[in-house]
Amino acid sequence: MQIKRIVLGGGCFWCVEAVFSNVKGVQSAVSGYAGGARANPSYENVCTGATGHAEIVDISYDPQKITLDELLDIFFATHNPTTLNAQGADRGTQYRSVVYYGNEEEKLAIQAAIERAQKEWSEKIVTEVSPLPAVYPAEAYHQNYYARNPYQGYCQAVITPKMQKFMTKFPDKLG
Repeated sequence: MQIKRIVLGGGCFWCVEAVFSNVKGVQSAVSGYAGGARANPSYENVCTGATGHAEIVDISYDPQKITLDELLDIFFATHNPTTLNAQGADRGTQYRSVVYYGNEEEKLAIQAAIERAQKEWSEKIVTEVSPLPAVYPAEAYHQNYYARNPYQGYCQAVITPKMQKFMTKFPDKLG
């Protein structure tokens, strides 16, 4: 089995991780930081906006069970890729919409996914598409946050609606 990897940022990593942890074919979804200048940043560092890192989810998946195109379609449907450096009330460069690619084939797939997704959005998609930088896992208390805290206020108000959207739009991808 050949496992592949894609790194996505779509606002708070708790949201992205919650969705992709429930996608059939996803082996792991690890919250973390990428795209900034500081090595081994902490959540507190990233929250200042000074590190340049985005909150991301490092996804390992089995391409025999789910394709990169399917993952990208889920990504663009479950966050707002048209808002620069923001998702809902979460504001700052750490909440930017971003996809990091490992090779030219992935870059082309991402660009095609943006073209497909643009048909669903009236505003222009502003998702950053960049080569894969160093990725740093977030602190343990951020991992599997929604699964461990489903009744916490932020989870109920922000993540649960994203999960419902995912389950409604992609019921065949639910793992």
